[in-house]
Amino acid sequence: MTIFKKCIPRRTFLRGAGTALALPVLDAMFPAFASAAQTGSGRATRLSFFTVPNGIIMEKWTPAASGSGFELSPILEPLAAFKDRLLVISGLANNEAHKLEFEIAGDHPRACSAYLTGTHPKMTSGADIHCGVSVDQIAAKEFGKSTQLSSLEIGLESSLLGACESAYSCVYYNTISWVTPTTPLPMENRPRAIFERLIGDSTDPGERAARLQEHHSILDLVSEDLKQLMRSVGETDRAKLDQYADAVRSVERRIQVAEQQSSRELPAMEKPIGIPEKFSDYAKLMIDLHVLAFQADVTRVGTFMIGHEMSGRAYPELGFGDPHHSLTHHQGDTSKIEKVVKVNVFHTTLFNYLLERMKSVPDGDGTLLDHSLIMYGSPLSDGNMHTYKDLPVLLITPGVAAMRGGRHVRYPKDTPVANLYLALLEKLGIQAETFGDSTGRLEL
Repeated sequence: MTIFKKCIPRRTFLRGAGTALALPVLDAMFPAFASAAQTGSGRATRLSFFTVPNGIIMEKWTPAASGSGFELSPILEPLAAFKDRLLVISGLANNEAHKLEFEIAGDHPRACSAYLTGTHPKMTSGADIHCGVSVDQIAAKEFGKSTQLSSLEIGLESSLLGACESAYSCVYYNTISWVTPTTPLPMENRPRAIFERLIGDSTDPGERAARLQEHHSILDLVSEDLKQLMRSVGETDRAKLDQYADAVRSVERRIQVAEQQSSRELPAMEKPIGIPEKFSDYAKLMIDLHVLAFQADVTRVGTFMIGHEMSGRAYPELGFGDPHHSLTHHQGDTSKIEKVVKVNVFHTTLFNYLLERMKSVPDGDGTLLDHSLIMYGSPLSDGNMHTYKDLPVLLITPGVAAMRGGRHVRYPKDTPVANLYLALLEKLGIQAETFGDSTGRLEL
């Protein structure tokens, strides 16, 4: 009997000149006798949290009707193409962010620290920080057994230092991901650093420095290995490899252009090299890296922070230069509210770009989007009043976790958001009886 389907190891790398390049999931990585059903259902589910700071104008976020017949709100309108996948959730609360009697201020650091942990952070400006393990890291502990990186943390702002609000360390602002109660994971904001971490690095520092100086593509260095692999796999896998190579080249090219612009425009190096000047370009580049991590199966868990709490980022491409955080304290000023809504819509537009990119990448019997659980939201609801109740929560439902999209579901008031996380873990095949301040598992 002749076997036409070749099986190659799952953790195959392309190698050359001190560089190792991870590969996307290929059909040829499954056993030669595997059926189509086996190769389709065997794809791992990914988990991603996309977080925006400073709350959202809830009147423009929350759909008026519940159930499947709801109309998209103005802030959700950019996601119209994915309405059948949207699960809009109301009624959940970030309860552990509430201030204790002896605590002062600190609404923002408590919000982002409690958001994915369901745990009240310790008020301190010193090194004795303490919170809880975040839900992404519960998943990463399990999924990381099969991937190069257990998780990837991406942020679009530089880390802050010292004490940021009252007696709260800036560490609480800088991340939403905690691997232990005393170990927050830093969010990486440098495109080049993420790219090298994902795609591979030279084993020799001198070789790597020379490659970066000459702007050689990683794909050029592994071209012979790639050609050989292309000849040994089927047509479907060749198409996947072509698309993957195009994605790698595109990200490399954009990073190089950004670095050249930065070195020319900012000779004093006041900003990190490799960050595009226009925020939307920067955000899309980082989103592409996030997608690339899932496409190459380097990791299956990711967190993505548009900005940290109290972010003062301005968005001049929207036509105004007001800092985001100050606008959210609008005190009913309609002109400020309108600007905040524009920022909120801008953020969901960027999120739509992520969904489009993930939908465009084949994965098993579907796409990356089909095999991913993605949550969009903010640690606060009303940024003006610093409200932790009725959070803005949006799930993008996959096609493999028995979840139905196209709905707006309202749960009882003050239901812990940790109840949702228990449900998400269950959908991922990870069993946990409790998490954070959970009181039960949400029925999705």
